[in-house]
Amino acid sequence: MMLTRLAQRGFAAVAAIFLVVGLASLGAFMLTLSNTQQLTSAQDVQGTRAYWAARAGLEWGVGSVAASTGAPPACPTLPPPATASSAPVSSNTTLPTTFDGGFSVSVTCARNDYVEGAVPPSSLNVFIYQFTSEASTAGASTGSVGYIQRSVSASMQCVRNEAVPPATLPTYSCG
Repeated sequence: MMLTRLAQRGFAAVAAIFLVVGLASLGAFMLTLSNTQQLTSAQDVQGTRAYWAARAGLEWGVGSVAASTGAPPACPTLPPPATASSAPVSSNTTLPTTFDGGFSVSVTCARNDYVEGAVPPSSLNVFIYQFTSEASTAGASTGSVGYIQRSVSASMQCVRNEAVPPATLPTYSCG
């Protein structure tokens, strides 16, 4: 009878160690899952901020052309061109501010000039603008965990309106 009791000793310790290891593994898995969810949530919020920073840059570019008094409207630069003769046909401008969340915004503008309709051969009267605005995390490198980048683009057309009295300059309507 004594031999049977000695052979069964220690079985509870093995079961307890197995249970502790199993619970520790489950806890580690839950901690990893929680950290992943937190990181994903934070990146989602930063992605939204990057999108809106890129939208702000895009609206700055479109608004700069729409408000331009040049003939024809120039692609926006910082600082704006001094005269219409130095108006850039294309530009790449990094806005000098850091947006909410620490984003740097770069706005690219390209203008294509066309002649449409019955106008004198040397008169360009349609101007198509292609804007691309890209917001990225300032200071973070591509591929790092904290790097976020969003890009938005838009097109806009400006049309030359012929001067009503011959002595006045033509105007431009953009939309």
